Amino acid sequence: MSLSRIGKLPVAIPAGVTITVDSGNVVVKGPKGELTQFITPAVDVKVEDGQVTVHPKDESKTARAQHGLMRALINNMVIGVTKGYEKKLEVNGVGFRVSMSGQDLEMSLGFSHPVKYTPPTDVKISTNKMEITVSGIDKQKVGQVAAEIRSFKKPEPYKGKGIKYVDEVILRKAGKAGK
Repeated sequence: MSLSRIGKLPVAIPAGVTITVDSGNVVVKGPKGELTQFITPAVDVKVEDGQVTVHPKDESKTARAQHGLMRALINNMVIGVTKGYEKKLEVNGVGFRVSMSGQDLEMSLGFSHPVKYTPPTDVKISTNKMEITVSGIDKQKVGQVAAEIRSFKKPEPYKGKGIKYVDEVILRKAGKAGK
């Protein structure tokens, strides 16, 4: 019987976090909020002795595949409600501006019109000069919002203008060689 290496590891429940399993859902409550995730039918989730364990129901390929996934999702939820997630984006380009208007992010990115972006309710966006910080408790939503903001003006390879993740490396190209 081979188990997923990640799936085998129990998820420790830190202080201040409660995890309940009911009717096919895992609910994780913590100091920063509450997250719910449905449990795939192929696995069992048990909460015991201050930790969560995930067990595949049978040896089917789906159960083995879902095993590590389910554990990773629960672990991400625990990190989310305790520490939260954030992604930072950097805006490069002459005349590019970013600012907040209420909850909305307003960007001038060299188009003929300003670009407005309204984040989903449980994701916060803040700006500092030319840096945008996306934060929230749901790892997937934070990543999604960051990707959507980046997609308004992806970085280009010549001058590196555009919106990039802070830790992203843009491969630069030499321009056309003149005479």
